[in-house]
Amino acid sequence: MDMKEKTVVTGVIGADAHAVGNKIIAFALSEAGYKVVNLGVMVSQEEYIEAAIETNADAILISSLYGHGEIDCQGFREKCDEAGLKGIPILAGGNLVVGKQNFEDVEARFMKMGFTRVYPPGTPIETTIAALDEILGVERS
Repeated sequence: MDMKEKTVVTGVIGADAHAVGNKIIAFALSEAGYKVVNLGVMVSQEEYIEAAIETNADAILISSLYGHGEIDCQGFREKCDEAGLKGIPILAGGNLVVGKQNFEDVEARFMKMGFTRVYPPGTPIETTIAALDEILGVERS
């Protein structure tokens, strides 16, 4: 499949206004050949879902830096399923919880919520791109 056909919806969920990282992520995904639909900051679950449906997206990437990502992501998989996006890969990363928590615990809670991959703060975007390639079956020469 042609790389250009792979569309990802990205943005910063909830009341989070951290814009810089979001722009860097969108740029890196674009440079890696993905078609990026960047919703910017303070994105609701519904906005991610509407954008994914409208653009026939292959995956959704959620960023959160202000620590409320876990709360903001509650029920997201179920809403995706109900909207006809059953099985769409959902990746989340950043400061997803308040305070110092063991990342394995945070990851387990997100996986239980139906997320495909979850990343701790400071994860290089290359890690996410490699995971997306793997999940979406993208072959790089």
